Amino acid sequence: MSLRLHFILTFVLLHGVLIALAWQLRSINVPLFVGAEAFLAVSTVLSVRLYTGFVKPFHLIAAGTAAIRSKDFSMKFVPVGQPDMDELISVYNLMIDELRQERVSQHEKSFLLERLIEASPAGILILDFEGRIDSANAAAARFLGLPEAALTKQWPAALPGDWGTTLADLPEGHSRTLRPAGLPTYRVQASHFLDRGFTRRFLIIEELTQELMQQEKAAYEKLIRMMSHEINNSIGAINSILGSFRHYAPQLDADDQPDFTQALDVSVARNTQLANFIGNFAHLVRLPPPAPAPTDLHALLRGIGRLLQPQSEQRRIRWHLEFGPEPLVVSLDQQQLEQAFLNIAKNALEAIHADGNVWVRTTTHPLTVTIENDGPRLAPEVSQRLFTPFFSTKRDGQGIGLTLVRDILLAHGFGFRLEPGATAGAVFTVEMAG
Repeated sequence: MSLRLHFILTFVLLHGVLIALAWQLRSINVPLFVGAEAFLAVSTVLSVRLYTGFVKPFHLIAAGTAAIRSKDFSMKFVPVGQPDMDELISVYNLMIDELRQERVSQHEKSFLLERLIEASPAGILILDFEGRIDSANAAAARFLGLPEAALTKQWPAALPGDWGTTLADLPEGHSRTLRPAGLPTYRVQASHFLDRGFTRRFLIIEELTQELMQQEKAAYEKLIRMMSHEINNSIGAINSILGSFRHYAPQLDADDQPDFTQALDVSVARNTQLANFIGNFAHLVRLPPPAPAPTDLHALLRGIGRLLQPQSEQRRIRWHLEFGPEPLVVSLDQQQLEQAFLNIAKNALEAIHADGNVWVRTTTHPLTVTIENDGPRLAPEVSQRLFTPFFSTKRDGQGIGLTLVRDILLAHGFGFRLEPGATAGAVFTVEMAG
């Protein structure tokens, strides 16, 4: 039972008794009866005013409670001239102002945080209380290769490839580095925040590819320049001395002259090969900026196929050019891209021992070039290191072919990836701007 109903019942019962007693005085003592009636009238007026004074705070409290319950922090009350009521109204209005200001501030902070997370170049995965992915920003979706909607409600351990194993048991406060597709390098770190008093985890994914490449290139550029300077100086002097020795050949016996001349030729040839070897490395660090021009991509790829045809026929390797005869014109540096695709095609060819196939495909939507072979399947641990300078799986490899390919494609702004084939071989995909 409400206080208002209690008050009304008390008023009715009390005044009912008083009216009954006053009615009894009507025949006994008329003046006392008149006084009792006057007292009842005054009591009724005071009770009504008292009731009104009680009801107003009740209405105020009810209206304020309803406003707070509906999260309407814009409703305020005007003072009514009663000190007690005005004090209550003042306290309520002050509380509403602070709540409204706090709510606006929280909304602004929340909006700013959402915009910062969405615009962040680092990938951010926010987990729910159970550890599933609750939300992901655009960078995280791009790094993981999945749309944001597909990431929601997934367990981190269920993410494809090395992502799942890396994120599944990542301790808080620790970071790990991984290369899921060979070239891109990422650092992943776990942390937490408080939500309604409970701990929630989030994962930060930072791309380190460009930073590592710059450090890496600066290091081997300095090394190669030093090596090139020292070796070329020595080779030039040695070849000059060896050339001078040719003048002594006629002074030798006729039987010894061929061996002497051959030894000099072999020495000069080996020195020249060493100079070319160093020159290849020097060319890598002095790669000029691309000069794009409209180029028929199909004609370029057919030319590479013809260039490698004798070597392919000798090892019984068949080339499959899966694109039409019509031109596919793309703006690129023809000389640099020809060198890049030649290196990729030679790697695909050399990975097959004999009796194999190489497929070259193009697509227009999106614009891509794919070179695939059916040789031994590329091991994932090898694919992660293939774009590292000086790393090679060949016994006499220099480890600069794919590094040159990497730098040429990045200079053009083309995306690329080298992955193991579905059942065998490897697939090199170049994603070119349209």
